[in-house]
Amino acid sequence: MKLKFSNINLATAIVIVLALLFLDQASKFYIKLNFELSRYGSDAILDWGFFKLLFVENKGMAMGTKFNDILPFISDKTAKLVLTVFRLVAIVGIGYWLFDNIRRESSNLFRWSLCLIFAGALGNIIDSVFYGLIFSHSYGQVASLFPEAGGYAPIFQGHVVDMLQFPLVSWTWPEWMPWVGGRPYTFFQYVFNIADTSISIGVGILVFFNKRIFNQKEENS
Repeated sequence: MKLKFSNINLATAIVIVLALLFLDQASKFYIKLNFELSRYGSDAILDWGFFKLLFVENKGMAMGTKFNDILPFISDKTAKLVLTVFRLVAIVGIGYWLFDNIRRESSNLFRWSLCLIFAGALGNIIDSVFYGLIFSHSYGQVASLFPEAGGYAPIFQGHVVDMLQFPLVSWTWPEWMPWVGGRPYTFFQYVFNIADTSISIGVGILVFFNKRIFNQKEENS
């Protein structure tokens, strides 16, 4: 079966997903096995002003949000387990959605977006499910792979590794502003990874090209 990027088939989709997954996991392994966790206020691993390379671990969802921030009556471990199980269910659904659209030869843009979203979601799921088992912790030390004493967390309790930040501009809010007055703020201060980037691009394709994607789906049907 030939690879067709202008008309994604199953083989092409597998190559795209595996390539993105390799880039994501390779970057995370490199950061995890070479650096300690970046502490608040400490120097970045790499600092170009508009771009910083850091090492942080995300125990929750996007921007560090956790299920027990929404449901405070459940514990951190339960919240993490619920999140990981939800991700596993979601990845099965996205995978089937991708396979079904390849089979039906729907919009190629739609297939591209699903490949990106599936690869990104799968990359972060690997962290959540396995990283706690295969790595030692990174607090004040560089982690080791398959430590003799065991990993830092049981299965399904791993933390997602993030490292990319683009702090485009910083300012201090005027004192007269309620709640935030006098506080410093950095625009786009969140730290993310290649998997997050892949998901964001996939979702961006769906948002910006939705008419083209779904009109073509209707024509094909």
